[in-house]
Amino acid sequence: MGDFDRYARLTAGLDAPLAVVDLAAFRRNADDLVRRAAGTPIRIASKSVRCRALISAALERPGFHGVMSYALPEALWLAHNGIDDILIGYPTVHRTALRTLSEDPEAAARITLMIDSPEHLAFIKSAATGNARIQVCLDVDASLRIFGQHLGVRRSPLRTPADVAALARTVAADDAFELTGVMFYEAQIAGLPDTSPAVRWVKRRSAAELADRRGAVVDAVKQIAPLRLVNSGGTGSVEISSADPVVTEVTAGSGLYGPTLFDKYDVFKPEHAVAYTLDVVRRPAPRFATLFGGGYVASGPAKKSRLPSPTWPAGLKLLGTEGAGEVQTPVLGRAAEGLHLGDRVWMRYAKAGEMLERFEVVHAIDGDELSELVTYRGEGKNFG
Repeated sequence: MGDFDRYARLTAGLDAPLAVVDLAAFRRNADDLVRRAAGTPIRIASKSVRCRALISAALERPGFHGVMSYALPEALWLAHNGIDDILIGYPTVHRTALRTLSEDPEAAARITLMIDSPEHLAFIKSAATGNARIQVCLDVDASLRIFGQHLGVRRSPLRTPADVAALARTVAADDAFELTGVMFYEAQIAGLPDTSPAVRWVKRRSAAELADRRGAVVDAVKQIAPLRLVNSGGTGSVEISSADPVVTEVTAGSGLYGPTLFDKYDVFKPEHAVAYTLDVVRRPAPRFATLFGGGYVASGPAKKSRLPSPTWPAGLKLLGTEGAGEVQTPVLGRAAEGLHLGDRVWMRYAKAGEMLERFEVVHAIDGDELSELVTYRGEGKNFG
């Protein structure tokens, strides 16, 4: 996203804060993900998009198939709006949604739940009031354990082929469920920028370890039940996951938007397809400007990398003592000397879809054409 003059011109008559998506950059990012996947289908991570129109736009492109949802109420909503293949990336204990799923065979045929323990199966059965057969996928820990350290996210207790096979046998023995797949999310590869030789070493070591263990897990489970899907990866590890012959699909979403957390990877660099803009409302000192709103801090560890980044005009930065504020965001830099009340500063968000929880519409720019796309929030949906 480099043509901020054009974005500013096209949105000049609109009130800020407002968000934009450059559809040409979005499409180029989609094409680059397909190139990196090298023939392995890409499942779209809906939490990184949070706009049905943009999810549909990606699904229409060759190389994309299916959605990874982040909540069962969301998955039901997407299924009722025509999405056929939905894998939920996280376990659920949403009782109302589980009752709805159990009573809706058509939705149950489109949606696969994620589990990692027999307790999940028991909870699902306790909430179910219908007889629809529930599809489940087993979430397998993909972290690297080395030198007594756990490198990766804390997700599933399942790790070894024996662990996973034991749960697979429990699922296969229960007619209420159908085992459809296994998933591996290697956060320590996909979500870790290439910022040092040490990080690069960890990622190489983790990829090698996981390739061996993933194959062994898949072989063990296939002795118990056929698998429709073996899911792996994220935007930051598409090439690594898709190179493994046992992987049938990879997941990506953030790469469509190109947020700041993906600026420092060695093997790919998505375009900055999404941004938001804020109005200047104060000039407290010559090299300072104060913006209205803008405190859109991304989830994750509370540190600088989760803050939004002032991008245009170039040369501005947030104040270390204030950051991005709830109602006002001061910025500092020589470029602030040329800003006046009502001028705008364009910001990039650290992550991807979370930003759209702040906006009911995202203004889509396609060349010199401007249109509105309704976000999840604009459709009155908040899935947590």
